[in-house]
Amino acid sequence: MTRGRKPLPTAQKKLRGNPGKRKLNDKEPVYARRAPDCPEYLTGLARKEWTRVVNLLAAAGVVVEIDRAALAAYCDAYQRWLEARQKVAKQGTVLTGPNGGLYQNPNLSVANKALEQMVKIASEFGMTPSSRSRIKVEKPANEEDALERFLFGERTLVVGDEAGDAHGADK
Repeated sequence: MTRGRKPLPTAQKKLRGNPGKRKLNDKEPVYARRAPDCPEYLTGLARKEWTRVVNLLAAAGVVVEIDRAALAAYCDAYQRWLEARQKVAKQGTVLTGPNGGLYQNPNLSVANKALEQMVKIASEFGMTPSSRSRIKVEKPANEEDALERFLFGERTLVVGDEAGDAHGADK
């Protein structure tokens, strides 16, 4: 049973300017932005989805090492969803029992439950349109600047002497 909205992370409150002026949690844990390694137990479609999603989340700056289990659960549900969907597509949504009675394909329930789990976890990472609109991350001025900073570190322009010479130098 949930009561009200989930609390926003302190970093998001700071970015929004803390409109409610409530006391911020200055002891909230902060983790380094490092993409987690794929767990060994993820195989096949789940492993492919891991690679796709983690690369996108890392590029957006919203994934950290501690997120590994939640991302693995998302990828596991993704694989279950796809496999169940394939079975439903092959067998149909309604099956005929041995006595001629009709019943819902059990794989439809599996697919629906897996999809529900995926959407719930995906929203935690900003992977749905509405949840994405609530996440704010620092973005570099452009990708070229980010690549340059990665390759060469922070650079500072050093202004030359009074005669007007200007030289770019690394710090």
